[in-house]
Amino acid sequence: MQFKKPLFWDYKKPNLISNILLPLTIPIEINNFLLNKKINKKSDKVKTLCIGNIYLGGTGKTPTTISLYNILKKLNKNISTAKKFYEKQKDEHNLLKKTNLILGKTREEIINKAINLKKKILIFDDGLQDKHVDYDLKFVCFDSSKWIGNGRLIPSGPLREKLNSLKKYDGVFLKGKEKKSKQLIKLIKKTNPKIEIFKTKFEVVNSKKFDKKDNFLVFSGIGSADGFKKILIENKFKIIKEIIYPDHYQYKDKDIEKIKNLAKKMDAKIITSEKDYVKINKFNNNNIKFLKINLKFENKNKLLNFIKSKFYETN
Repeated sequence: MQFKKPLFWDYKKPNLISNILLPLTIPIEINNFLLNKKINKKSDKVKTLCIGNIYLGGTGKTPTTISLYNILKKLNKNISTAKKFYEKQKDEHNLLKKTNLILGKTREEIINKAINLKKKILIFDDGLQDKHVDYDLKFVCFDSSKWIGNGRLIPSGPLREKLNSLKKYDGVFLKGKEKKSKQLIKLIKKTNPKIEIFKTKFEVVNSKKFDKKDNFLVFSGIGSADGFKKILIENKFKIIKEIIYPDHYQYKDKDIEKIKNLAKKMDAKIITSEKDYVKINKFNNNNIKFLKINLKFENKNKLLNFIKSKFYETN
């Protein structure tokens, strides 16, 4: 079943539908209570780091994981990324292939695989709420434009955990504009004064490959479709049509043919995200281009030193 995020999740205040769904958040509350009580043992044979979120979808976990992998190779070349296998998330698996990705049915299995491969550092893409494992370092990703939505737990809102859960985490990756970020940094520090905050931003790599005089049809099935469109507009793309699919949508040939026919009628070029592009049948991706985006850390030396201090402080 494909899930499309409800619009009311990102309203500034909860609406009637959110209020009706509020009793259904009780199981999440109970699960989070038990999660906080359970003490999991960390591995002493491989350093583990988890990049997760408390806001469901569209916070940039995967690009953050890839960028962090490239930075941490300076610490130790025997490093891999890790992700629990989900059939519907093959798009993220494909993006992470270039980072020596280790997949497994459980995160305990992944850690054991890493130990057998004599890995020294393991970066998990997602998994903060896993009851069965713990990590040496835990980071939460936020997009400042979405922040915590209406502030409520699933399904009344977009949160896996409430904001006060930041008390148990080590760091935050905050993506977004400077003015909004300053306000959020104060809120984060108020919740956990000891937490480290690292600002990030997206950088378009292949913008020059496109003719900005063209009209574009954009389609995407990602957690932050509106954020992707915003990046295109900021980079002077003329968007005349947008098609949004659910996150992790698995494209069929008939979907792509429909997109191509519509673009032809509108005399528009077709553009999508890299995450979507890797899901398209390679025999049917002609006339479709993707925007290559990298995530950059504003102060990567500070980040590297912070991770080193945490990984090796007791060694």
